[in-house]
Amino acid sequence: MTCSAIWDDVGLPAWGTAPRASFWVAVEQAGPWGAKAFTQSRLDPAVGAAIETAALDAGGRALLIRRPIARGEQADRPVRRVYLAGGLTGRPWLLTGQVGEPAEVLTLPWGELATLDAVDVLRRVDWLAPLDQGVLLVCGNSKRDLCCAQRGRPIALELEREHPGRVWECTHTGGHRFAPTGIVLPTGQSVARLTVDIAAAALTAADAGRLASETFGPWHDRGRGHLEPVCAVAEAHVRELTGETDPAALVAVDSGDSTVEVTHTDGRVWTVRLALQEHPEQLPESCGKAAVAARTWSVLAVS
Repeated sequence: MTCSAIWDDVGLPAWGTAPRASFWVAVEQAGPWGAKAFTQSRLDPAVGAAIETAALDAGGRALLIRRPIARGEQADRPVRRVYLAGGLTGRPWLLTGQVGEPAEVLTLPWGELATLDAVDVLRRVDWLAPLDQGVLLVCGNSKRDLCCAQRGRPIALELEREHPGRVWECTHTGGHRFAPTGIVLPTGQSVARLTVDIAAAALTAADAGRLASETFGPWHDRGRGHLEPVCAVAEAHVRELTGETDPAALVAVDSGDSTVEVTHTDGRVWTVRLALQEHPEQLPESCGKAAVAARTWSVLAVS
């Protein structure tokens, strides 16, 4: 049994498991990917390593993406699509462009991407332009985990037929045990256990600069990665309680001792007390790996 099937059977929540990132960069790379895709693909490994390192060093995340099409059609194109999502702490924005050489991505102002607004980035990077619709990246890195092949790739293929050009397979995002998983841009929300309907709702909401209420709750909402896990869980819980879809409406501040204060722009405040609890059984977090202690977040009280 795959790791995601085991976690589904046990029914454990996905809250607080989003990959940490203050911005996202996605670079098109067709063809096969190895387990360490940035250095194990048709991409020059030196360039791939430099892009991945630049993003991590700046507090963000870089992913490789490819079109969800038949493997035999996965040929390199003369230009590559690039997405850049930022502004995650306020009003998220999404830029896109094409580069002839992957090394051009290294010209991004990496050290400032976590804080720059879209206008500033556009002034500095002439090959980027604004994108006013959402994009969904679905983990399909089968060399990293079997679940990505069995669950991620089929749903990416189906979504591409219904939403052509707006859904991409992407490399490792963590959380194989919640496959199929996806990253919604520009909000940076990480979604677990994707379905076609939930993906469609997420894209529609992203077009309007919102989060989809269909993604709320512990079964699907892994959180937004610019937040510390404890804050991401508290924010996600308040969104589920209120149905608030505006990404900029809530501010979560860790008060210590697993207590988070969540403030709404309208003045409402929630104090959320949480616990990181250990499941009685050990479970595998990735296919083929040994079972380990399974820890998940729970909300103990809200006032």
